[in-house]
Amino acid sequence: MKTLAETKAVNKLKSLKADYKKLISDEYETRAKNCLTCETKGACCLDEHFVNVHITKLEAVLIDKKLQEFSTEKQAEIYKRIETTIEKYDLISESSSFEKTFACPLFEKEVGCLIHEIKPVPCIQHACYERREDLPPDELQIEMEEKIERLNEQTYRESARWLPLPIWISKL
Repeated sequence: MKTLAETKAVNKLKSLKADYKKLISDEYETRAKNCLTCETKGACCLDEHFVNVHITKLEAVLIDKKLQEFSTEKQAEIYKRIETTIEKYDLISESSSFEKTFACPLFEKEVGCLIHEIKPVPCIQHACYERREDLPPDELQIEMEEKIERLNEQTYRESARWLPLPIWISKL
């Protein structure tokens, strides 16, 4: 497999996510409640008993590039929230991170998701559906995550590691 430069891989990842977001939006979200009309905006992102978003290194790089667009002061505030999230929810302990949940440090009340246009696949797939049959099939998310894994492996020449979003961002 030919190695892919990180910058090129980040651009491919952006494109993959944009296509996936369009698919979910066009084919499924039309049957979901609009986030803008939600009585408790961001409740799903801030629900510390629900959120368990894992990402790969390449996704963390993409997110970090987005965070670099904010002012230095805002970046410091965001990175502090990330560290607080790691500590508060014990995301670095030996137990499986897939069993841990946390409130997303990249969501701000009155602002929304700070990385909305490049958010992780589970976040793209999630919406408030009233009927189970309206949900996007799990296979779509699995297929997209497999594409991301291959892109990571092509970029870093090693198996992709899936870690909680705050952990990967703190590692960069």
